[in-house]
Amino acid sequence: MATVVDNALPRRMATAETENRVAYMALILTPGVGSTRALRAVSRAAAPADLFSLSLTELEGLGLPAASARHFFEGKSRALAVEELERMEEQGAGFLTHDCPEYPERLREIYDPPAVLWFRGDTSLLALPGIAVVGTRHPSPYGSGMAQMLSRELAARGLVILSGMARGVDTEAHKGALEARGKTVAVWGTGVDVIYPKENKRLAEQILMGGGCILSEFPLGTFPAPQNFPVRNRVLSGMSVGVLVVEAAEHSGTRITARCAMEQNRDVYAVPGNVTNKGSWTPNTLIKQGAKLTATWEDIW
Repeated sequence: MATVVDNALPRRMATAETENRVAYMALILTPGVGSTRALRAVSRAAAPADLFSLSLTELEGLGLPAASARHFFEGKSRALAVEELERMEEQGAGFLTHDCPEYPERLREIYDPPAVLWFRGDTSLLALPGIAVVGTRHPSPYGSGMAQMLSRELAARGLVILSGMARGVDTEAHKGALEARGKTVAVWGTGVDVIYPKENKRLAEQILMGGGCILSEFPLGTFPAPQNFPVRNRVLSGMSVGVLVVEAAEHSGTRITARCAMEQNRDVYAVPGNVTNKGSWTPNTLIKQGAKLTATWEDIW
């Protein structure tokens, strides 16, 4: 399990490993620098910590926009990183960089992996095979029951259940895993200190108490913005060995997750539904397109 030991030490006391981690955090918190630019910059440096000693011109030469390079060069990015590490220590949170052994190996394979992942809980789960269970926020009783039943039976057999802890299918998936005393990982579109939706506060506590993990690529304090969730969905599918779609309407975020899974060469499973129910549109269409029709845990196993 990864921890936050010595993350916020003064610079003179910091180890080389800690400085490399601080450099990752400083990059990702620099305005105008996303994961792709951060990983490109790190790959062109001998070590991440070496970025702190580069000139403004050299930073721009690594692909950083001029304003971003200046922000980093003037030490503002490092100051933001140290503040973030201090807040993490207060919150009992930690972070993984793309170089960490605990970073999910399957996630490294995708086109645009996060440079940094914030977490609470047990990161050893991220190395285990997991199924992402996704679907509508407004499931029918059938959809809720199938999400919970399949998650419970798969978790009982050792698969980690991955979902986004949203209302509806996501919530039922996590509950099913917990009922089986299995492991579950919630991938959030907010900071790991911002519970969304608020009514799932108890569920978040149960996930952590049950040895699960909460994961996000967004800094502490990030509130739920609509654009965060499609971004989150590629992480959810990228970490998994397959994605199970339970119920979702034609125009839904679940379709984004399924598309990401296909692009990432992950297996796609779908629970068939009543053709008169609008929530059946996405899973039924996916089955037409080649997704595995799923009625029981054996169909995935």
